[in-house]
Amino acid sequence: MALGTLALRLTVGGLLTAHGLQKLRGTFDGPGIEGTTGMMQSLGLHPARRNALAAAWSETAGGAALALGAATPAAAAAVIGAMTTAIRTVHAKNGVWNAKGGYEFNAVLIAAAVAIAADGPGRASLDALVGRSRWGAGAGLLALLAGVGGSFAITELAKREAEEHQAAGGAEA
Repeated sequence: MALGTLALRLTVGGLLTAHGLQKLRGTFDGPGIEGTTGMMQSLGLHPARRNALAAAWSETAGGAALALGAATPAAAAAVIGAMTTAIRTVHAKNGVWNAKGGYEFNAVLIAAAVAIAADGPGRASLDALVGRSRWGAGAGLLALLAGVGGSFAITELAKREAEEHQAAGGAEA
């Protein structure tokens, strides 16, 4: 099981890190922070740059921490929040299937993050160096609730700021 956990952590965490770097720095043919800011603006997530940075860093740092098995429940919560927000703002309207722009991939990443948080990162992890190679089901549930709750809090705040922005007729901050 240790090899399976390590493979899952490295794959999911590595891909999330790379996905975040696409948003943050434009690596791997990504849009970079300016393109991500434009996407956030088009989604009505104000201020767009702050939300772009939050998404990019949640995926980059959360993915890297998952891959390393460091602060695993917090790392899982960060990526769960980013994936939940992606589902809610972009993919849900397209249905389940990824081929039609749906949320299937995001849901798999959320499930993997919950599983990693609940089962723990295993012996080959930074958490294991401080005696936490296993976290337990409560950690998985906490990561899920924190991630989903964080998504709702951030999008509600962004909605309110978008309304204020619209009312003020001001430029993007």
